[in-house]
Amino acid sequence: MQFLRRAYERFAALIHELLKFGTVGAIAFVIDFGGTNLLRFGVGLGPLSSKVVATIVAATFAYMGNRFWTYRHREQSGLAREYVLFFLLNGIGLLPPLLTIGFVTYSLGLHDVLSYNIAQGVGVALGTLFRFWSYKKWVFLAAPKLAEEAVEGAGARSHPDVKAQADPLTTS
Repeated sequence: MQFLRRAYERFAALIHELLKFGTVGAIAFVIDFGGTNLLRFGVGLGPLSSKVVATIVAATFAYMGNRFWTYRHREQSGLAREYVLFFLLNGIGLLPPLLTIGFVTYSLGLHDVLSYNIAQGVGVALGTLFRFWSYKKWVFLAAPKLAEEAVEGAGARSHPDVKAQADPLTTS
């Protein structure tokens, strides 16, 4: 029974974290997608340049939202370190959209709005999977002592903030 309770608590914490990550990501997605389209088709910037600029703006928003809301319970290893790592990982996460946009635009010769946005959507989906995993692994680190207390301690049932601080996916 103890195993089932711990498994449920870990799953509930993961769902809670995923919902917050998803909310921040949805807003950043609107900034990124809308900004890319505005720059590409409104301003006339190139297909790849518009994606890079919009992604920088969206990533700045996403960093703030994830640091101060989604992963606020995680250990802080310094804003400068996190910020640099976050943007490095976002740069890697930007590769799938750039590759799909570049392929559709330059290899297939499709320059219409629909083709551009389908390519952008596929690339963003692939990049998002990488970012979720990499943020948890390298940027927003788990607070190991709090995670142990939430799983092991009887106080975890009586204090809701302790449960929220546990990282259900961290393995040491």
